[in-house]
Amino acid sequence: MDKVRPMGDGDTADVLELVEAAADADGVGPLSEHTMLALRGARAGTVIRDRGVIVAYAHLDPADGDEPAAAELVVHPKHRRRGHGRALLRALSAETNGPLRIWAHGDLPAAAAFAHAEGLTRARALFQMRRPASDPLPEPHLAEGITLRTFEPGRDERAWLEVNARAFADHPEQGSWTIEDVRDREAEAWFDPAGFFLAERDGRLAGFHWTKIHPDNIGEVYVIGVAPDAQGLGLGRALTLTGLHHLRARGVDQLMLYVDESNTAAVHLYESLGFTHHAVDVMYAT
Repeated sequence: MDKVRPMGDGDTADVLELVEAAADADGVGPLSEHTMLALRGARAGTVIRDRGVIVAYAHLDPADGDEPAAAELVVHPKHRRRGHGRALLRALSAETNGPLRIWAHGDLPAAAAFAHAEGLTRARALFQMRRPASDPLPEPHLAEGITLRTFEPGRDERAWLEVNARAFADHPEQGSWTIEDVRDREAEAWFDPAGFFLAERDGRLAGFHWTKIHPDNIGEVYVIGVAPDAQGLGLGRALTLTGLHHLRARGVDQLMLYVDESNTAAVHLYESLGFTHHAVDVMYAT
């Protein structure tokens, strides 16, 4: 087994093949959208080669202020149980030299066993919830003084980032998005400003619902947020329903979303709209 080393300029295609093989074997993608964007953009990553073939990959987001470092890793199905995952984890731990969090997508038994063997503890869970698009949906009702429009690229990015940061102040992964994060997604084939809804009050952005349609015809509540000073107006429910009606009108088969296990109010809202639990992503911590 070769040593852990940084990705080379020509490694992206090989890593993408590795990721596809893992997804096929496990029934769930091993990396988040954030990491896939970084990978396709040929940004820094770590790999292990075995006899010249890339067999494992890891992405690391360094610590940022009080937010510990976070990572994702994947090992090719044909090269598992050979110490590659452990080698990546130890290399990441040495690089961070501090607390480290690792995302495991799908809550697979093998990932849980690996985390236990390495002394990692379960720190957080992210529910994926789904519902059939064809099931009945209530109509959205906006509070007095709230107006809706769609996102305009080139005009709304900065205002959206400001409200996103305030809405997700307690969730730095989302709240710390930069203009580059927005630009990356605007460049994706799925991006459609007609499915990106902005709620305004007195001419200022009060909330938003950004939707996404996946290639398998699943519509996603991609990001939804309400400014702290607009809480209590029922805006979260109204924006959710606005986006869901849009996705259904686009002909998707299923509706999906991600919600933090700890956000019980949001979980109850989505359950009241017919969503049920479909999968779980788990964050483990050192």
